[in-house]
Amino acid sequence: MEFVHHYERAISWIVAQCPAPDKFAHTYAGLTIWLLTAIVMKKKLSSAWPLAMVVIFEAANEYIDRLAHGSWNWPDTTRDIIATLFWPFVISLAMRLRPAIRG
Repeated sequence: MEFVHHYERAISWIVAQCPAPDKFAHTYAGLTIWLLTAIVMKKKLSSAWPLAMVVIFEAANEYIDRLAHGSWNWPDTTRDIIATLFWPFVISLAMRLRPAIRG
């Protein structure tokens, strides 16, 4: 549980550095994980691997939140998941569909 406490403290500090609601921090984290995964794994941004890593990291983050708070807060958890996955998913999809969009 000490890890959970330290993790929550670190996340609180990061969120405090971001503008307004914590959903901005989720958006930034999702995009950062997506981009760094593509760079480290040398995969295209349209590849499933970077997007899968965002899903894995977000699932782990939400599980740690659940451990820290003692129960799920489904409305907040759902909004966090959407904020984290939205732009990586949309951009990945657009990059996959790019040839079809061009005609």
